[in-house]
Amino acid sequence: MNKSVTFLIIGIAAAIGLVACDNSSQSNSTATTEDMAETSATSAPVQATPSDLAGILAAQPADVIARYTYRNPAQTLEFFGIKPGMTVVEALPGGGWYSKLLMPFLGSDGELIGANYPSGMYKLFGYSDDRMAKVATWATDWPETAKTWVEGDTANVSAFVLGDLAEQQKGTADAVLLIRALHNLARFEDQHGYLNSALQDAFDVLKPGGIVGIVQHAAPSDADDNWANGSKGYLKQAFVIEKMQAAGFEFVAASDINANPLDVPGADDVVWRLPPTLSGSKDDKEKAAAMQAIGESNRMTLKFVKPAV
Repeated sequence: MNKSVTFLIIGIAAAIGLVACDNSSQSNSTATTEDMAETSATSAPVQATPSDLAGILAAQPADVIARYTYRNPAQTLEFFGIKPGMTVVEALPGGGWYSKLLMPFLGSDGELIGANYPSGMYKLFGYSDDRMAKVATWATDWPETAKTWVEGDTANVSAFVLGDLAEQQKGTADAVLLIRALHNLARFEDQHGYLNSALQDAFDVLKPGGIVGIVQHAAPSDADDNWANGSKGYLKQAFVIEKMQAAGFEFVAASDINANPLDVPGADDVVWRLPPTLSGSKDDKEKAAAMQAIGESNRMTLKFVKPAV
């Protein structure tokens, strides 16, 4: 992967001239599940040659391409060392924003394994009985849905629920991706231990030498710890590194690939005020324009490794 891929992507987005947006309507009470349900516009299944990441990225719908400015998928996957043929666990894949890139990129020799939050977390979000029924069958339903997203030479797809990793799955993955997935785990950690449990699953599912790639909304380093506990969507980088090292991982490197210095949240701010959610401003054009001008959140990008021995 080289910078020409990035320039191609930026050129496509500029030519189309779109602004990243999310058409879903969410209240503050449900904004914390934004990353779970994120979907792209309905489109024909992507067909692309494995390892041709530039072609895969260019084949995505316009609303997905519009977000490359903030999400930088080519640079991010290169930084994490994701390659065709790998077995990759993607935590909280939701509507497949990254899954639709990973499946054709990993190819038929690779595997993409979705990992969802435990059902108990969804109860804490106030899910209705109908939505909880869908959560209960997610590990079976999500792979079937994901298989409709990409045609041709694509990765095998499976899924499990965090906290319920099967013995035969241990030591099988080359990489675990935790992309905007840690804040909800952290916010309930004191009461339910979801974060430690998820990180144990990540450690167990990886082969020795396997990689963990994290992209997470980044709180200012001087933010109040009670504010930066995940409930606002943000976590401190030092906290994430500390938790990962406590779980047995070795810190490899940090990158500013997904940094956005314009995102400087105040004490009353939540990450979902920003695009694509625009919580609290969708009916206020002036405020929405101000949030769009900031763009998506400032994000840490961290790489860890499971020790080889």
